[in-house]
Amino acid sequence: MDYSIGRRAFLQTTAAAAFAAPPAPVLKLALNAYSFSKLLNDSVKGRGGGVNLIEVLEFAHKHGCEGFDPTGYFFPGYPGLPENAFVDKLKKRAAELGVGISGTGVRNNFTTSDKAVRTDGVKHIKAWVEVAARLGAPVIRVFADTQMRNQTWQTVSGGATREQVQDWIASAIRQCALQGQKYGVRIGVQNHGDFLKTGKELMALVNAVGSKWCGPIVDTGYFKGSDPYDEIASVAGHAVNWQIKESPFGQDSEIPTDLVRLMKIIRKSGYSGYLPVETLSPREKAYDPFTVVPRFLKQVQLALRQTA
Repeated sequence: MDYSIGRRAFLQTTAAAAFAAPPAPVLKLALNAYSFSKLLNDSVKGRGGGVNLIEVLEFAHKHGCEGFDPTGYFFPGYPGLPENAFVDKLKKRAAELGVGISGTGVRNNFTTSDKAVRTDGVKHIKAWVEVAARLGAPVIRVFADTQMRNQTWQTVSGGATREQVQDWIASAIRQCALQGQKYGVRIGVQNHGDFLKTGKELMALVNAVGSKWCGPIVDTGYFKGSDPYDEIASVAGHAVNWQIKESPFGQDSEIPTDLVRLMKIIRKSGYSGYLPVETLSPREKAYDPFTVVPRFLKQVQLALRQTA
C-alpha cells in the first residue's frame, strides 16, 4: 500500500478544512419559567393549585423548546438554597427530555445606598452560582436595576450620582463574576428599563465590570431609547443570553415584536445559543400562559425558519 498517497490526501483535506467557512451559529428556542410566574408562585407558596418547575419544563418540551430557564424564585424555599435532591431531580428530568438548562436567575438590588443590602446581594448570587453550576446552567441572570415597586435607582440611591451607582453595581458584579469563573457560570446583566435604559448604558456597565465572565442578557422588551431595535442591535454581538418578549415596548403594549426583524439582528450578530422566550401578564388584563405561551412560541419558531 502506498501510504504517501493516503498521507497527502489527509493533509489536503485538513488544509481545505482550515479554510472552510466557520459553522453557522445555532439558535435554540428556550422557555423562561417566569412566563408561568403566578402559577409557580401559587405552588411554591402553598396557595393551592399552580404548577411546579418540572411541570413547566415538561410543557416547554411538549411545545418544541430545546432549552428551559428555571428562574430561582420558583425553587422551593427561595431565597434560601434548594435541596440538592430537587436540583438533581430537575436536571435529570431535563436530560431525559433532551432539554438543556439555558440559564437561571435571582433577585438582587445593587442600586441602593444601603451597603449591607448590596453585600447580601453578592452573597446571594455567589451561593446561587453554585446552584446554577449543579444544574448545568451556563449563565445566571442578575439585575442592575432597582427591583422595588414604585422606586427608581435615583430614589433608592439616596441622591448618589449615576457614576457612583455604576461603581457600586460594577464592584458587586465583579465579585460575583469571580465566583462565576470558579464554577464555570457567566454572570448575565439584564437591562430592565431603570438604571439600564439603553444599549450604551448596558455596555458601559458590563465594561466597567471588566470580566470575561460577565456579559449582557438582552431583554428585548425593556429598552427605552427611541428605537428599541437599534438598541438591541447595539448589544446583540456581546449577548450571553436573551429574553425574547412579545412587545419591544413593555408588557402592557399591544405593539407586537417584529420577530423577523429581531431574528435577522440576532443572526447578523453571530450569537449562538439559547433564545429564551418570556411572556408577561399585562396589568388589569386576563392572562393564561397555557394559551399565550404556545402561541408566541409558534410565532418565534416561524421567524427562526423564515430567517434561517
